[in-house]
Amino acid sequence: MLWTSKLSISLLLLGVLGCSSNAGKQAGDGGGNARAGAASGGGGAGGLSGSGGAGASNGGSGTAAQSGGAGVSAGETAGTAGTGGGAGGSGGGAPAAGAGGSALGTGSNTTGGAGSGSNGPQGGAANGGAANGGAANGSGGTSGAAGDAVDAATMAKAMGFGANIGNTFDNTTAWETGWGEPAVTQAYVNGMASRGVKTVRVPVAWNTYAVNGVIDATKMARVKEVVGWIESAGMYSIVNIHWDGGWIDNDTDGNANKYELTDDVKTKFASYWTQIAAGFAAVGNKTIFEALNEESKFYVNGDTNQAPDYVALNTLNQLFVTTVRAQSGYNKSRALLIAGFTTDIDLTCVDSFSVPTDPAGAGKLFLSIHYYTPYTFCGLDTVESWGSPQTTWGSDSDQSTLDGLFTKLGSFSSQRHIPVILGEFGVTVGQSYPRDPASRSLWMETVVKASFSRGIVPVLWDTGSDISRTDGSFSTALQTAMTDVKQ
Repeated sequence: MLWTSKLSISLLLLGVLGCSSNAGKQAGDGGGNARAGAASGGGGAGGLSGSGGAGASNGGSGTAAQSGGAGVSAGETAGTAGTGGGAGGSGGGAPAAGAGGSALGTGSNTTGGAGSGSNGPQGGAANGGAANGGAANGSGGTSGAAGDAVDAATMAKAMGFGANIGNTFDNTTAWETGWGEPAVTQAYVNGMASRGVKTVRVPVAWNTYAVNGVIDATKMARVKEVVGWIESAGMYSIVNIHWDGGWIDNDTDGNANKYELTDDVKTKFASYWTQIAAGFAAVGNKTIFEALNEESKFYVNGDTNQAPDYVALNTLNQLFVTTVRAQSGYNKSRALLIAGFTTDIDLTCVDSFSVPTDPAGAGKLFLSIHYYTPYTFCGLDTVESWGSPQTTWGSDSDQSTLDGLFTKLGSFSSQRHIPVILGEFGVTVGQSYPRDPASRSLWMETVVKASFSRGIVPVLWDTGSDISRTDGSFSTALQTAMTDVKQ
């Protein structure tokens, strides 16, 4: 949500919200069809459900190509080319991440047939090898798209209910445990999966721990390890650049360019996404990249009294998509999550907000929105001049407001043909003003139901208040909400 400076004191008391201020965060806030050239067997990379079909022969009178053998853990066997110019068969098989190979044709035809192999979601990238077609040299094989075809709307239906690993890799004090959270364990991840969580968002403060703009290799490896656990448990993962000090929208003290998109930020942003995408190139399409968290507070001339600068946000979202797509492997096709204006419904669902052009084609982008409304109930724990904590929720007025906002969001999603991931929603337990447990459950239940009915993926912001960091078990309030959702 779009937090204002007058919320800073109350955010220190939050135990649940994933806002865009440091204080708030500290408080708790394959597959592909590889085609070979002349008489070349195109080796499809092995996948969980991959199988290679034999290539079609369009050579001379030579013998037909044979199909590739079953894949093995280190790769897979390429088909043998026909001696008279038949196309080699594609390597099939079912390893988790095999690399495709190809065979050389020896016939005299000038154009090899097309071999094809398809991967499962975790298959390696497929590449057709270079071909030599006897007297005439055939062209090299082209690289196939990695993994199964990606369709964001279809993915949204499978992503179900999600949760954040909050205040962990996104903390800016000390890596992973600096804000009091325990180190992430596989037991915790598996526990969430066993209780019906389908998607896990992994917020990361990459910039805090980078050295001269270079991401620390050990930090990259640790995030990849946790993502590996998430996907091994059958869940989707979302990896982002989180708050990280507010550098993206220049929201730092004394910054003359505050709330403006500057060239140095664009260069740095593209560099980080190049590094992240390269590091995750072989990680499958169940991992989604999210451009940024809520740090898109751009205003014309940096002046909050003027209009939001949608040109700046649109530029940054396009830069994100173009940068990731320029990298290899699964980055060519994986789903990407673009940022709404401060992830706010009202400020995002406007004509001035543009969906980027995706080099990978239509249907592979999501829109990021967060929901903490009303904030007096979801986060405020001190009396302020502008409002007081609300300890209960559920009146007709409360429900009407929620329904109206989600209806607006759902309509915008349909009009722009982009599904929504509600990357954060949550309600504090409250310390000075404890929330009514039944109201907390009802609010969470209502948000999840409103999301599901509109094809939106709800992802709970959690720092251990509602999901145990030991075994992934749910709090009574969350369990009640999810039980009611299923009824």
